[in-house]
Amino acid sequence: MKKLLSLLLAAAMTLSLAACGAANTQSAGTSPTDADDATASYKVGIVNYVDDASLNQIVENVESQLDAKAAELGVTFQYADYYANAQADSAVLSQIAADLIADEVDVIVAIATPVAVLMQSATEDNEIPVVFAAVSDPVGAGLVASMEQPGGNVTGTSDFLDTESILKLMLAADPNCDKVGLLYDTAQDSSAQPIADAKAFLDAKGIAYTEKTGSTTDEVVLAAQALIDEGVDAVFTPTDNTIMIAELSIYERFEQAGIAHYCGANSFALNGAFCGYGVDYANLGKVTGDMVAELLTGGKTPAEIPVQTFDNGIATVNTETCAALGFDLDAIKEAFAPLATQIVEIQTAESFGE
Repeated sequence: MKKLLSLLLAAAMTLSLAACGAANTQSAGTSPTDADDATASYKVGIVNYVDDASLNQIVENVESQLDAKAAELGVTFQYADYYANAQADSAVLSQIAADLIADEVDVIVAIATPVAVLMQSATEDNEIPVVFAAVSDPVGAGLVASMEQPGGNVTGTSDFLDTESILKLMLAADPNCDKVGLLYDTAQDSSAQPIADAKAFLDAKGIAYTEKTGSTTDEVVLAAQALIDEGVDAVFTPTDNTIMIAELSIYERFEQAGIAHYCGANSFALNGAFCGYGVDYANLGKVTGDMVAELLTGGKTPAEIPVQTFDNGIATVNTETCAALGFDLDAIKEAFAPLATQIVEIQTAESFGE
């Protein structure tokens, strides 16, 4: 009898431990199957294209918004172990994609166009959804069928640049501007359409322009100096990550030459450019985080979630650069006021919050 009782107790303990093990497996972060949403846990892969002020700001706000939504919904979003930065290296980016697929993440957040395009290709056969952030032209990049109805396994947020608006700021600050430099990287998909739009606008206004390109910081420095040597009155750069990375290396050259640099993101102004115009990247990151949460917990597919766009109405002025160029800040703000929904003042730093 004692032997029988001992066997029964051992069997009961084994079943109890097995049940605890199953519960711990669910709470440790595996994707839910039939589990209640209150204990659901999701793996979120976040892939950054390169370190720059705008893209890093997006990452920070995606993560903070996921934390907020997790508290609100009673779920867990695991992202710390699934974050990677490709540092603009396509081979590294391909390896990151392979690693995330092997990790069986529930969604991939792809920050910037090159990341989104590669992740779209990498997930064609495994159906891992992709939510992109800061893709300037999602339709042109072949990521979605349309902004309203993406139609595939990809959706996200766009930082589409209103090129005409930023060039109007340029002319408001200097009505006598008669030669503009176009500075960009030909390999950046986000630059192609804005540069074409800039040329069309300047042609219509009868304003001359010259273009210089670079794919590394050293090349961008040489390109910037060439624009200075050619006597341009101002320089335009779209949301180009290569130029963004190089901005800290070129802004003082433009200051000394009395040339204002107008760019397609506030991060350029943070890094020394005279004016950045476009999307609030902190808000873009938060909205991207909301889309990830909706996708994972709301029972929707990427095809059902429209691409989100934003009001490109924020002009960010670097007050130190403004003074160095000899502009009167109050006069600049007055000139910009009718052309921007908001004017933000900033000083030079390497990242937001410094």
